Amino acid sequence: MSNEINEDVINDEQPTLQEGEEAVAESMNELETIQAELASFKDKYARVHADFDNIKKRLEREKYQALEYANEKFAKDLIPVVDSLSMAIGAAEIEAEPAILLEKLKEGVELTMKQLLGVLEKHGVTPVDESEPFDPNIHNAVQRVDSPDHESGAIVNTFQKGFRYKERTLRDAMVVIAN
Repeated sequence: MSNEINEDVINDEQPTLQEGEEAVAESMNELETIQAELASFKDKYARVHADFDNIKKRLEREKYQALEYANEKFAKDLIPVVDSLSMAIGAAEIEAEPAILLEKLKEGVELTMKQLLGVLEKHGVTPVDESEPFDPNIHNAVQRVDSPDHESGAIVNTFQKGFRYKERTLRDAMVVIAN
């Protein structure tokens, strides 16, 4: 009888060992699957991080390049003004009566000035309006004079034009104001 009991015990234990081994094998498979997924996620993370770094570097390069060439359009628009000035210098060498030559030269310089102011205005640079009332933000009063024709604090004369770039003052207008 003791042999029979031992065989029953052995038979009962065998399936239990097999089930334990299967559970361990299944856990090992799950662990390997999870490790493979983790490796895949790490790889994806590394790629995304590398892409992000590349995009960041490219945007930084583009920003510096944009700043470096920001005035390109403005410079291209100034080239015709340079051409006009070159023609004015060349006109001084023409044989003509001095009074006629001076008049033509003056006319050419006035047209070139008009052309230059047009380019500046196209790019947002405008002269300060001389008819505006005195404003210390855009005018620099360099002298005060008595003037029966003007109210106190009004602009009497402009020594030097002022300019604005959009809403910012580039240079104050130097003005004379009435007492």
